[in-house]
Amino acid sequence: VSLFISPLSTSVSAFKLLESSSQQWLQGLVYLIGNLLGSALAIYKCQSMGLLPTHSSDWLAFIEPPQRLEIMGGGMVM
Repeated sequence: VSLFISPLSTSVSAFKLLESSSQQWLQGLVYLIGNLLGSALAIYKCQSMGLLPTHSSDWLAFIEPPQRLEIMGGGMVM
């Protein structure tokens, strides 16, 4: 049990030091900006993989999906 209590008490004392810091607003701003950048990166990656519903055919069943502008082919025909 003492193995688990020791790291917890150390982290609690570190947070108490941050609470009494004069740059608390700056730390909060950096935390917020970091989270916004991480969320933007996640949305960008999902968009680039085509996972986000961006066409009306993704929402409505009676609309046909857009036609592909490029066709990829290759390999050997047997």
